[in-house]
Amino acid sequence: MEHPTLTHLDHLVLTVADMDTTIAFYTRVLGMVHQPFQVADGGTRHALTFGRHKINLHPHGGEFDPKAHAPGPGTADLCFLTDTPLDKWQAHLAATGTRIEEGPVPRTGAQGPILSLYVRDPDRNLIEISTPTS
Repeated sequence: MEHPTLTHLDHLVLTVADMDTTIAFYTRVLGMVHQPFQVADGGTRHALTFGRHKINLHPHGGEFDPKAHAPGPGTADLCFLTDTPLDKWQAHLAATGTRIEEGPVPRTGAQGPILSLYVRDPDRNLIEISTPTS
């Protein structure tokens, strides 16, 4: 019997301490789009989109079921790929007052070598901004 396989990541969830602060960071600093959406019970939830990808946001203490076993702000380590040269990211991050923790440094991504910058979001999640180097 053939083993089933996965093809893509549809979305991931970040648990956040302050929804407005998180939305502001990801839109202003990382260029994502805030996408509120309605759910079956009539409530509004929040997501961030970029390319064909989505990050759903859950408010800390009000997470939606089903949820991770131990959801919490600051528990994620995410790597985002970009076509924009990292020197332009460095200038943009400086202009937005976003401190670079490390980089540019060589790393290994899912598809091969990458060059990465590391920053923190408002919940102290580690955010890696990377360009492929091969």
